[in-house]
Amino acid sequence: MELYVDLLSQPCRSVYMFAKALKIPFELKLVDLSAGQQYSDDFGKLSVVKKVPVLKDGDFVLTESTAILMYLAKKHSVADHWYPADLQQRARVHEYLSWQHLNLRSHASKVFLLMVFYPVIVDGKAPKEKMDVALEDLKHSLDLLEQKFLQDKPFIIGNEVSIADLVALVEISQPTGAGVKVFEGRPKLEAWRDRVKKEVGEKLVDEANESLMKASSMPEKMKDNPNLDMLKARFRKMFQ
Repeated sequence: MELYVDLLSQPCRSVYMFAKALKIPFELKLVDLSAGQQYSDDFGKLSVVKKVPVLKDGDFVLTESTAILMYLAKKHSVADHWYPADLQQRARVHEYLSWQHLNLRSHASKVFLLMVFYPVIVDGKAPKEKMDVALEDLKHSLDLLEQKFLQDKPFIIGNEVSIADLVALVEISQPTGAGVKVFEGRPKLEAWRDRVKKEVGEKLVDEANESLMKASSMPEKMKDNPNLDMLKARFRKMFQ
């Protein structure tokens, strides 16, 4: 089985950490998004959507990180709490995963992109009004994560960790790579993060986040990218 990832990408980190933590064998295939490798002809033959992560299991190719996580959980018969067989518990996992795409994922990603990639793509610092709105949207999503999904439980669906927690962890971590103190003033969320890291493996989480913690160097790295003009054209729409 092959996993195509760039560990700067939060969905890629969730798939990578899940497979590593559960000792699911795979061959790692790195795809450098900042170099535009996802737009290459070879990668396009593998995935027409030209995004990572991608799982290739024999002739079977699967995109979308949450679908990959569910596939791995079922195929490799991991501990039930990761993706519960109980209908209502599984529905809670699906509820969180359905919500997060246009909420926590969207808002955390936007903060990261504005702070790290905007200066390269648009040749200037992100306007304060854009940054303020993005940070406020992120705050609102974090509030909802605490108040609706986590509440007073150790983990999102109850007393045990699930793929919902792993997905939430990687998304929340993304703005930290840009220097945002996401957990400041949120002791409950910070304690939840520490529990999830312990369940996944603290060394593994730190390893997976290594590229993210170096994100501040990305603008300088991208200036020498021969595909920069192509990447600018593709990314500019995100910042309008």
